[in-house]
Amino acid sequence: MSKILKVAVTALITILVGVVATLIIVIYVNEPEEASGEQSIDDMVSHSYETPEVTTDIKDDRYVQVQFQVITDDKKAMEELEKRDFQITNLLIKELAVMEEEDFQTGLDDLEETLKTNLNEMMTEGTVTDVYTIKKILQ
Repeated sequence: MSKILKVAVTALITILVGVVATLIIVIYVNEPEEASGEQSIDDMVSHSYETPEVTTDIKDDRYVQVQFQVITDDKKAMEELEKRDFQITNLLIKELAVMEEEDFQTGLDDLEETLKTNLNEMMTEGTVTDVYTIKKILQ
């Protein structure tokens, strides 16, 4: 009888140790990389797309040259953006055509947000999380 009791206690302790080890692994090792929900800078770089440089006229007969860095949530979304570069250029030309010099000088945040919204509407793989202006020239 004591032999059966020793085997049962040993089995129970082994199972308990296994459960504790599993809990420690699940809680500490599988912790998400970014608890805040934001991408790390490495993820942003690996999931970003640099738009073609666009030179066009704006509403008050001046010329602008712009370029953007578009950050996506995954690699497939970035690859889709690369295929949609002609649509991005078209979108930028249309948005810039209705802007005046002052809008272009002070309204880049609005342009970035509009670009983000319009790109997300046409995307089928992933989403655009941020748009940054990386080049801006007004002539």
